[in-house]
Amino acid sequence: MSTSGGPKGAKDLDIADLLDRGPWWKNGRLWSLNLWLLLLLLTSYANGYDGAMMNNLQVLDQWRVTMGDPSKEKLGILTAIRNIGLLAGTPFTPYVMDGFGRRVAIALGAFLMISGTAIQSASFSASMFMGARFLFGFGLAFATSASPLLIAELAYPSHRGPIVSAYNSLWYSGAIVAAWTTFGTFRIPTQWAWRIPSILQGAPSILHVTLIWLCPESPRWLLSKGKDAAALRILAFYHGRGDEKNPLVRYEHSEIKKAIERDRKVAETVGWRTLLATPGNRRRMRMIIALAFFSQWSGNGLVTYYLNLVFDTIGITSTTTQTLINGVLQIFNLSICLLASALVDKAGRRVLFLTSSGGMLLFFSLLTVCSARYAITGSSAAGDAVIAFIFLFFGTFCLAFTPLTVPYTIEILPYSLRAKGFTVFSFSLALALIFNQFVNPIALPALGWKYYIVYDCFLVFEFAFMYFFCIETKNRTLEQTAALFDGEQAVQDLATSGITAIILPNESREGLDEVEKRGEQSVA
Repeated sequence: MSTSGGPKGAKDLDIADLLDRGPWWKNGRLWSLNLWLLLLLLTSYANGYDGAMMNNLQVLDQWRVTMGDPSKEKLGILTAIRNIGLLAGTPFTPYVMDGFGRRVAIALGAFLMISGTAIQSASFSASMFMGARFLFGFGLAFATSASPLLIAELAYPSHRGPIVSAYNSLWYSGAIVAAWTTFGTFRIPTQWAWRIPSILQGAPSILHVTLIWLCPESPRWLLSKGKDAAALRILAFYHGRGDEKNPLVRYEHSEIKKAIERDRKVAETVGWRTLLATPGNRRRMRMIIALAFFSQWSGNGLVTYYLNLVFDTIGITSTTTQTLINGVLQIFNLSICLLASALVDKAGRRVLFLTSSGGMLLFFSLLTVCSARYAITGSSAAGDAVIAFIFLFFGTFCLAFTPLTVPYTIEILPYSLRAKGFTVFSFSLALALIFNQFVNPIALPALGWKYYIVYDCFLVFEFAFMYFFCIETKNRTLEQTAALFDGEQAVQDLATSGITAIILPNESREGLDEVEKRGEQSVA
């Protein structure tokens, strides 16, 4: 079998021979590049900060008094309004990203988020607070759409998988800061107990507005606008130690140009309907939409945004205890996510997704049993077991559904559909979040532990879906990934266009035939 998965005689280029063989930390330009990528990763930090902050604000009497002691229904609106703003902003993001560049989209999003944070921190009513969170969510749509794409398009080839996987993982870094900030301020007897955490929410956006213009733009976007020299300079400076004739730089420059030329040939036929026009694209959309909903409907949304309500069902009502457990949980989650991010190119996407789905089903089922036991008997041991299973549940959730949803979505989308396809992912994610944040605060107090059974059933469906439809993309070239979704004709078309295979370094080809066969059976 040809390692490219393409027609016989197709030429493979082993990119491992082109990469810098020295340790990356001895390369000052890669240090600089990765620091810029760290700035972009802060978008995920800002997203995570908001989730944990809202979770903890709900237990503060100072916040509840300011908001007029909101009912369960109003609490759902106060939490979900950010994602309604996110949903409203998402349709505009691909036009800004592709028309004006990734950096402009990030800067615009950051400016709107700063404005929303300022109004939110000064709020004196629930209506003002909701308006501010809508504005924050609208800006977040631009920032969270553009940042992962710019990371993927700037990262050094052998770093791309782990770094893009770390994007969603750093959601928990923001959650950690928010959880411990609120833990430190809840003792303040005034409204500053919640206003201080709210003010600190704007810190990453201030960094983005001031520093994003110094960050390199996407070489692919520059080439798409005819700025070949600027794109080549960026690739050379960060990937080739400043040498524009570096083989890796010339290769990347050439491949991006070929891909853009191919995009332009089909530009007239690539619209939103194209996402569903072919069987291969429908398979992609099925997986992308499923990942968006699975990442929020696995039971994690219940604990992430309404942990205080979960604690109430097992008799933990102390503000100190609730905020302390939440702070420790966020540190635990971040550790597991970063570990999984480092393993994505070794363990494989399918293995991690199935392990995560199976583990969540097991531990959420046990969480349900222990919650029922506590409700029936009042056993303190059952209540303690619920806390343990929350940690184990999130440990398995963080193996895949935090680090892998973004990179897997980007991997399975061809260049011509990437911005629109990622917009569908973001839109679906916002819908899933909005549903959760409206329903959970009403259903959980009404049904108690019985509401967990809904998620148990959904996790059974989720595991079955991932088993039959999740295709392994580890160790695959562009041609092989296209073939798994579009059929062998895609391989012929790509080979004809002159785009060659890319084989990343340090990735074993052992067992590739077996994995490919399983993936083709899943597609069939």
